[in-house]
Amino acid sequence: MRKSNPLYPVAAAVAYTGAGIIGLVALYVAASVVLSAVPVAGEKATPAPSEAVEVYLLSNGVHTDLVLPVRNAQQDWTRFISYADTPANDTSQYFVGFGWGDRGFYLDTPTWAELELSTGLKAMFWLGTTAMHTTFHHQPEVGPKCVLLTLTPAEYARLVRFIETKFDLDASGRPQQIKGHSYGQNDAFYVANGTYNLFDTCNSWTNRGLKAAGQRAALWTPFDFGMFWHY
Repeated sequence: MRKSNPLYPVAAAVAYTGAGIIGLVALYVAASVVLSAVPVAGEKATPAPSEAVEVYLLSNGVHTDLVLPVRNAQQDWTRFISYADTPANDTSQYFVGFGWGDRGFYLDTPTWAELELSTGLKAMFWLGTTAMHTTFHHQPEVGPKCVLLTLTPAEYARLVRFIETKFDLDASGRPQQIKGHSYGQNDAFYVANGTYNLFDTCNSWTNRGLKAAGQRAALWTPFDFGMFWHY
């Protein structure tokens, strides 16, 4: 009688596990594409020219930021965060970008080449903490990865509130800077609320910000293209 291979059950288990993982990844990607394509139009109003607030949706190709004026009649962000928190302390930049995401990704993975498996797993499965990344800008240039949005004062107020509530404030109500970390001369990191995961990514957060401000958005998207499809 032919003897069975004692390694067969192990090999079969590995094969089934691998197939299951591939299937879940394929399902996630498919759901991302389908739900990204479903538009949420919001309740867009046309602001009076004297009241319009210019805001930008900006992507670096992977991660998106909401870019707001540093100061206007409604909000002075320098009362909340500071130019002095950045290495350059360049007060000539009149816009500031906000991006929320996994703290491990932000601080320990400045490039994709430096991504570690442990960092990725923590981020995907609710095991990490989060950070808010802020970047001061001169006026962004509209293009394939930068969209100009014109908000009413009411829409802008909702967007400001949406962003403010994601900062984890100290006992005195101030943002808590994560010192010693920046990508360049004009950015800083702060402790944030919430937990990053497969279904609540940096881009999902930006997409929710668009919804809060009554702008066009995807039903749900973990990727930047899910928002730009609608612009």
